[in-house]
Amino acid sequence: QVHLVESGGGLVQAGGSLRLSCAASGLTFSTYTMGWFRQAPGKEREFVVAISYRGVGTYYADSVKGRFAISRDNAKNTLYLQMNSLKSEDTAVYYCAARPTFGLNYQSPIGYDYWGQGTQVTVSS
Repeated sequence: QVHLVESGGGLVQAGGSLRLSCAASGLTFSTYTMGWFRQAPGKEREFVVAISYRGVGTYYADSVKGRFAISRDNAKNTLYLQMNSLKSEDTAVYYCAARPTFGLNYQSPIGYDYWGQGTQVTVSS
C-alpha cells in the first residue's frame, strides 16, 4: 500500500521560509515523477512544481519560480519543498503526489496516481 506523508507546514510571517517534506512508502520512489500541488479555500488544486524521477528535471509554476525549490532524496524516499520569501497568496494546503511517468500534462492533477493527505501552510501578512 502506497503512503505519501507530508510534514513541515505551519504558520509563518510573510517573507519567511518553510521546508516541507513528503515521506513515501509502498512504491519504488526512485522511479516516480513527483509533484507538489496546493489548494486554497474555494479554489481548485493548483500545480506548484514537479521533479523528474532522478531529480535532473524540475518544472515550476511561474508564481513560485525563484522562491521555491524542489528536491528529492531517493535513498531516503523523501521529497522536499523549500519555500522562501513566502507571500500571503501562498497560503494553502500543500499536497505531494506521485506519477509513474513524466508526461506533457505534468501540471495537471490527472495522471498522478498517489496523493498525500496534505499539510497546511498559512502565511500571515
